[in-house]
Amino acid sequence: MPPQAQADRVVRLTRVLALSSVIGLIVLGLGWELWWAPTGSGTLALKVLPLLLPLPGLLRHRMYTYRWLSLLVWLYFMEGAVRVTTESGLSQWLAGLEVVLCLVLFSATALHVRWRIQRGRESALAN
Repeated sequence: MPPQAQADRVVRLTRVLALSSVIGLIVLGLGWELWWAPTGSGTLALKVLPLLLPLPGLLRHRMYTYRWLSLLVWLYFMEGAVRVTTESGLSQWLAGLEVVLCLVLFSATALHVRWRIQRGRESALAN
């Protein structure tokens, strides 16, 4: 398989993983705080609002979105890490799922940026 085709495959895969993880975090955050294990009046469901911001950039394939999303995801990771160690029952499982989704999202965004930069360098050298 030529390097260009492999890079395109990696970029497509990481894009799908990033989109799926963000949507998964949105669904998890809403379901967790509104139905499955609410921790109050449901106002914590507002924590998913920042996750709506990167969706247009991810759909438009914007590199800048992948870069800042790789930093934003750590806020959700920290919440999940704290809650997985301090809560019990269903909330602890949901927090564990949040941690896993965050790790997948970070890995996908970091790999996506790396491959696109590498592909850009290769095409610049070829020209």
